[in-house]
Amino acid sequence: MPEITRRRVGELLRGVFRILSDAPDGMRAQEVLSRLQREVVPTEFEKSDYPNRPGVRRYEKIVRFATVGPVKAGWMVKSKGRWSLTNQGRTALEAFPDPEAFCRESDRLYRVWISGRPEDQREMEVEEAVEQPVPGSAFEEAQDTAWDEIEGHLSKIGPYDFQQLVAGLLRAMGYHVSWIAPPGPDQGIDILACGDALGVREPCIKVAVRRRAEKADVKDIREFVSLVHPTDVGIFVSLGGFTKPAEEFARAEQRKLRLLDLEKLFDLWVEHYRRISDDEQQLLPLKPVWFLAPKES
Repeated sequence: MPEITRRRVGELLRGVFRILSDAPDGMRAQEVLSRLQREVVPTEFEKSDYPNRPGVRRYEKIVRFATVGPVKAGWMVKSKGRWSLTNQGRTALEAFPDPEAFCRESDRLYRVWISGRPEDQREMEVEEAVEQPVPGSAFEEAQDTAWDEIEGHLSKIGPYDFQQLVAGLLRAMGYHVSWIAPPGPDQGIDILACGDALGVREPCIKVAVRRRAEKADVKDIREFVSLVHPTDVGIFVSLGGFTKPAEEFARAEQRKLRLLDLEKLFDLWVEHYRRISDDEQQLLPLKPVWFLAPKES
């Protein structure tokens, strides 16, 4: 279709990649799409709604579906509403400055990926997104919105409630929480837990909980590890995540240290949700909603 040529798809994709190239930790999908409108201005056709879906604009849907190929090609990652580039994606952005060549190479790698899938599981062509929202797009957008709300909720709850949330998760995982730091100055350890009710079975689990939006750095991790004895296990929970040096330091100390960012904490919360007490569930209440999900191999 003339409205969605390979060159145009390449222009949209390279616009997405240019935006993400300045975001080493990735960026929220909604923010990428908002910035893209200034980077690659929508055509009149792309600004129009789908005839059978008034109020649903083509531009965002076309861009979302166009990114399927780069994801399967290994150039791009989508996780919990956040888009980011891989090293291969950054290389491709430099290696294929021509939008059409960029799109062709993405298509080629996508075809390599898709060739191993059953025929009835193959994705729609990008051009089909011109006429109607593609299957799975509602699922992806719902994930984005849900994750934005979860992040927003956790960033607003009080520090002590966040400690209680982590303690509730540990209890649901079968650990016995013996102590939670009362409100007041930070002493470095926020939760103590163990594997049995008497606390005689090693290891002792020491937990630091940080609700700050900033990433925990290597200094934070070093100070915490100094409080973790050789027979203990330390868990550092950081809502804002961790800097790369902090992650590297933790890997060197992996026998006695675990890092939990928001995504890992959330995945554990979902996994053990049914065993979390009713009162503690209210700190992060969840309810499943069913969507038609895109098929995966």
